[in-house]
Amino acid sequence: MKTFYAGLCRLEAIVAGTFLVLMVILIFLGGVARMMGHPMNWTIDISTCLFSWACFLCADIAWRNNGLMSIELLTDRLPQRLQRFCQYCNHLIISGFLVYVIVAGIWLSWISRARAFHGIPEVSYSWVTMSMPVGGALLLATTILKIRSDLQVHRQRAAQI
Repeated sequence: MKTFYAGLCRLEAIVAGTFLVLMVILIFLGGVARMMGHPMNWTIDISTCLFSWACFLCADIAWRNNGLMSIELLTDRLPQRLQRFCQYCNHLIISGFLVYVIVAGIWLSWISRARAFHGIPEVSYSWVTMSMPVGGALLLATTILKIRSDLQVHRQRAAQI
């Protein structure tokens, strides 16, 4: 299972990076084409889709690597037990929100399945909205693994005492 997750993390980083690069290329290409008198409006639409997916994938990568902003001014002054309690409460709140994001994202994808993507009538808008539940599921998996890791560290410290 660890090798599967490690492979998933590598794939996620590759896809997120590729989407970000493609997004920049498409926006640049669209700008150059418009300047030359041949606008390519679909480039902005595809870039929007890629941006949606890249946002969720990059958020998961940042969360996994503890790269998200955090304000620990108050919690760092608390006793160790209370710090741990705040951390677990924070992870539970995040988990609850992510479950909501997954459920709402699946519902949104379902109701938008017949809606055509902006400039491309053959493509369903669900391709964009599916980034929400997929990204939420990846973030939830990372959060659960963080909780599990924190519990293991706490058990090891307790066993040493």
